[in-house]
This record gives sequence, C-alpha cells and structure tokens, in this order.
Amino acid sequence: MRLSKYFLPTIKENPKEAEIVSHRLMLRAGMIRQASAGIYTWLPLGFKVLKKIENIVRDEQVRAGAIEVLMPTIQSADLWKQSGRYEDYGKEMLRITDRHDREMLYGPTNEELITDTFKNGIKSYRDLPCNLFHIQWKFRDEVRPRFGIMRGREFLMKDAYSFDLTAEEGRKSYNKMFVSYLRTFDRLGLKAIPMAADTGPIGGDMSHEFIILAETGESEVYCHRDLVEFDVPGADLDYDSDLEPIIAKWTAPYAATDEEHDAERFAAEVDEKDRLQARGIEVGHIFFFGSKYSRPLNLSVQDSTGRQVAIESGSYGVGVSRLVGAIIEASHDDNGIIWPKSVSPFDVGLINLKAGDEATDTACENLYNRLTKDNIDVLYDDTNDRAGAKFSNMDLIGLPWQLIVGPRGVKSGEVEVKCRATGARETLSMDDAFNKLISEFH
Repeated sequence: MRLSKYFLPTIKENPKEAEIVSHRLMLRAGMIRQASAGIYTWLPLGFKVLKKIENIVRDEQVRAGAIEVLMPTIQSADLWKQSGRYEDYGKEMLRITDRHDREMLYGPTNEELITDTFKNGIKSYRDLPCNLFHIQWKFRDEVRPRFGIMRGREFLMKDAYSFDLTAEEGRKSYNKMFVSYLRTFDRLGLKAIPMAADTGPIGGDMSHEFIILAETGESEVYCHRDLVEFDVPGADLDYDSDLEPIIAKWTAPYAATDEEHDAERFAAEVDEKDRLQARGIEVGHIFFFGSKYSRPLNLSVQDSTGRQVAIESGSYGVGVSRLVGAIIEASHDDNGIIWPKSVSPFDVGLINLKAGDEATDTACENLYNRLTKDNIDVLYDDTNDRAGAKFSNMDLIGLPWQLIVGPRGVKSGEVEVKCRATGARETLSMDDAFNKLISEFH
C-alpha cells in the first residue's frame, strides 16, 4: 500500500481527551476516531489490526473444537425475563422498544439467546458435547466511558458457549477453552496469567480471568514469578487428551488481582524472591455455570437411561477490540506503538527519503514490488514529507521493520534496515535487506 493513496490521519500532539497510552497512540496513529461517548469508528490502520486479532482468536477457537455461528446484536427481552437477568443486569443494558411496543435490548452478552437456540436444535444427548461461538459487537451503557476502546460502550467480543450432559464433561469443555486462551494470547505476543475470578452477573461457581501485565493496567496483580515463564502448549496439542495436568500447572501457583488478593497467603505460599507485584489488564474471562440458564430456559435432554437432565454449560469471552488497546499498553515506547509481528497492520514500512529522485524512486519501486510479490505486506511512504517526519510517523504506527532508502545509499547499492522493537539499524545491500525481511516473515 502506498501511503500517498492510504487514509492515515496521524496527529503530532497528544489529544487532550486521552488519559492512557493506548488511547493517545490509537488517536495519534490514525487508528480510531470517536463517533460519540464510548463509541468509535475504526479507521483503516486500526481495522487491519482488529481483523488480525479476530482471525487469531477464531483460529484457536476452531482448533479447540468450537463451531462458529452469528447471533444478532438486538435481542428480545422475553428470554432475559425468563432467566431472571432482565432487571438484575442494571442500567448497563440498553433497553429499547420497537414500533410494535415489543421490549428489546442491545445484547451485552448472549447466554440466554444461545441457550434457546441450542434448545431448539438439539435432538438427543448424542448431540453433546457442543461448543458454539461467535464474534459480534456488544453494547454496555457504561456510566462513564473512558480510556478509549479499553472501557467503551460498544465493543467487539468473542463469546463461546459450551453444552454438556454432565458437570464432569462440562469441566472438560472448560479446560479446552482455558488452554485455547493460553495459546490465543501467546500468538498475539502476550503473556497472559490465568487467575481465579468472581463470576459476577454471569453466575456459576468456576471462573478464571486472563490478565496481561502492563504498567498502565487497571488492576494490581500478585503472582508467583513462574507464571510469566511457563511455556504455552504447542499447536500440536490434542484437545481430546487429558488437559488436567496443564490446568493444574497453571492454576497451582499463587495468582490474584487486588480484589481477590490474600496478603497472608501470598507471603506464606511464595518465597520473597519469587513474588511478582505488577499492574494488569483483563483480556479474557471464562465461566462454568452448570444449569444456571438451562433450567429456567428448559434446556434438557434424556440421557442414555431415559432420565431427563438439565444441560451443563459455560461461557467464554475475549475482548477482541479491547485487545488492540491492551497490546499497545503492553508494547510501546516514547516514540509510539511496537506491534508484535502477528497483529501488525503492515509487516514493513518502506521509507523513500527523497521521493521524486529517479534513482531512489526506482530502487523503492523495485523493493516494494519484490516484497509484495513474496506476500510481505508493505506500507510504502512515497510522500514528499521531510525525512524526520517520515521517521516519526513510522515509529508512531509501530510496524516491526523499517526499510530506509535514500539517494546516498542507492549510489552505493545499500539500504538501511531498522528493527522497531530494539531500534537496531543495519546497512545492507538491497538483496541482503530483501532476504533478511523475507526470512523474518517466512
């Protein structure tokens, strides 16, 4: 993509309304613009990151055996009244009335709707287990939306729902999602720590939230240092195998946010040298709530003995749009964003230091075409801006690699390659620079 033809409205100064790093950098990098309080338009650069995160989340859900559906954003209030949550949910739920005076709502979550959908589709206990997920926009009417997309009113969320015949089988489904989350966040370049959590308005008696460490995190985190060193299960993991040893490994060490923290237990269980206290951001939450929704919504089947039993369920959420901000909070410097390769909007930023110079233009065109042909996604700065502005802009948007081409280097057949994460620069021949970048992404 040529920058001269791209829509990238960057901002030099920090916007006054932005209180945290991710909000500032997303506005400055031209990723989002506010449409109204807590609601944002995703501009091309931000949308590319959002879709990359969404695709990784989807891929790992499917790998774990979940099946994708798509539910509506607008739901009938009837099911929520049947479950008892319509009044309990509070003012965060946006309640609306259609032209026929039917009570509707903009879904903040989907436990009721998916339970009713599954009830109308299941024929036998042989249809179990089943896990259905979708990636859909949600709305929660926050009393004070702030921090950009980190605490907005409209957000993109992956929510999955498991259905099992017994609590024992339900635990197996829960374990699959637990491990899937470890893999998902690892692929996003994040180290996520699972922590036992309060179930809140979702309900149930088993729940974990996944926290990534970031200096600007919303919660204080206390945990054993081992949890940031553990290796995540590989892509060859068999999800139908016994996952309990993995769950035990990740849940045995002490880990708690400030709301659940027990200082005496922390001191007793963790040696002082192994204690880690930091800030963290919640990026995922999983729940097992058994028959909390299946009983009021009459979801049951006959088991193999002919006995009618209520289905055991769980729900599993990932804040897809929130992850964009969370990654920035965890990976940035004074100059801007530092994207992990897996979610960067482009792979390489190609900088033409003297657009209009025939030799420099020719060298840039050659490199741009060669890299693009080899499926390297390049943002080519072919504008007439000053070199300093080009460098600042590329650092701000945070692409993993920069390829810098100027008249002096072209004369000697050389270009400069810069790694955004480390700041290291290397002068190479054009072929060596090309080969280095190819090796980074293939």
